[in-house]
Amino acid sequence: MQQKENIVFVGNKPVMNYVLAVITQFNNGAEEVAIKARGKAISRAVDTAEIALNRFLEGVTKKEIITSTEIIDTDSGKTNVSSIEIILSNHQ
Repeated sequence: MQQKENIVFVGNKPVMNYVLAVITQFNNGAEEVAIKARGKAISRAVDTAEIALNRFLEGVTKKEIITSTEIIDTDSGKTNVSSIEIILSNHQ
């Protein structure tokens, strides 16, 4: 299993902020980086992975994509939120 500290949580910042975070993780010696997002940030997570892979990272591949539904508490009760985890790997 991967080390859990190599996770980039995608939120509402510009995509390039997250791309830079992913590149920094790999430059610091990470073998795998997980990009995680929930709800409306999922498309931003996909953009982050694609930009990092296509423009910046040589020899890094998509290892796994995990989708799930998380139940979270909101003011109006419980609601389902989709989530995604894109794992990028530097293994050859």
